[in-house]
Amino acid sequence: MAKGSFAFPVAAARAQALGEVHARPYALVATPRVIFQLAFLTEGQAALDHEILSDLSRARGVAPPMPEANHHAVSFGPGTLRWERHTEFSTYFWDAPAPERFGGEVPLHPFGDGFRPPGPLISGIRLEVRKDTEETRAALAHFDRASLCHSEIKNGQAAILTDFRQDGNGLTTILVIDRGMTEAGTGAVVQRLLDIETYRTLAMTGLPLAQTLWPDIRRIEDGLTAVTQQMTKTVRETADGMLTEITRLAAELEAGAAQSLYRFGASRAYYGIVQERLRTLGEVPVAGYETIATFLERRLAPAMRTCQSVEERQANLSRKLSRATSLIRSWVDVELARQNADLLMSMDRRANLQLRLQQTVEGLSVAAISYYVVGLIGYLAKALESAGLPLKSGVLTGIAVPFVLLAIWLVVRAIRRRHKDDAPH
Repeated sequence: MAKGSFAFPVAAARAQALGEVHARPYALVATPRVIFQLAFLTEGQAALDHEILSDLSRARGVAPPMPEANHHAVSFGPGTLRWERHTEFSTYFWDAPAPERFGGEVPLHPFGDGFRPPGPLISGIRLEVRKDTEETRAALAHFDRASLCHSEIKNGQAAILTDFRQDGNGLTTILVIDRGMTEAGTGAVVQRLLDIETYRTLAMTGLPLAQTLWPDIRRIEDGLTAVTQQMTKTVRETADGMLTEITRLAAELEAGAAQSLYRFGASRAYYGIVQERLRTLGEVPVAGYETIATFLERRLAPAMRTCQSVEERQANLSRKLSRATSLIRSWVDVELARQNADLLMSMDRRANLQLRLQQTVEGLSVAAISYYVVGLIGYLAKALESAGLPLKSGVLTGIAVPFVLLAIWLVVRAIRRRHKDDAPH
């Protein structure tokens, strides 16, 4: 095949789409190993996050990432720092050789006194991978038996222990007992466990908001009930006041819904990721202990149902407020229609009165104009009589009266018809 025979113009997004598949490979994790991962809320603080990571990179002789980068790795000492940016948080992952004993102090890690957090800490994890030895199995004593989760994965190639409680440093401790996994397989298990702990914490952030909104929704429901009961008694007299109250309740509800829209949607997405990671983990329970999936489902599911219930109550209450508003507006529209009808009837009566008055004025104007015209004819007749013409001025004036009246009436009628024809229809 000739070289370059497929060198066609490529789509702008092709490189990013192809590179995304390989952008976040699982770390190769040897045994024994200790891993720390911190997740910080960094939404709106991308510049500070990048600045801190750049300082860490330069301090270890590594070029800092580009501002638009979403992942970066820095190797130094016995370990590697891996950074990854997500929608509303960033994770700092660091692995190093495990201490001699489970839970022992690590002599060197990048999250010491000199580390500046890029935002509030949302999740902190200490995960150790150790061989299956008597000393490792004795690590059961380090966990709280009341909430200890102990299961096997990968057809018995590994066991997992955690109690989801925080140690003295505020980190959730997880122990993976390696019974023959490859480094790639260990890396995949480690990443799934880190994701489960991080995303289950993020999913639970919707619960405090739901608990805060619950009393407000109840108060709005009570307000709507009061208004609808009032509607059955004195709607016409108090429609404006009820419409104002309904509008106020709807505004409060929409403010709460807008506040919770993103948080509840994110909690659902994070909960879905946790469930997917748990399914992929494929745990088999150890006799006498719960699996991580069972433990988290009993605690996460009610919290997610609470968030879902608040969302559904908001949606149902919004529909009820909309129906109540429409009903009150119908009463207001009916009242306005009645008032408009009364106003039109009043205007019609005034128009009839105005027409009668106009007709009366027209009749008077015909008489007044005729009087002046007849007077002019009388003056003319007297002048002609004084000039010696054989006529009587009084007789001529009297004869002219009916003709003048008819002429003036015809002229006024013609003018009125012309104005009627020119009027808009």
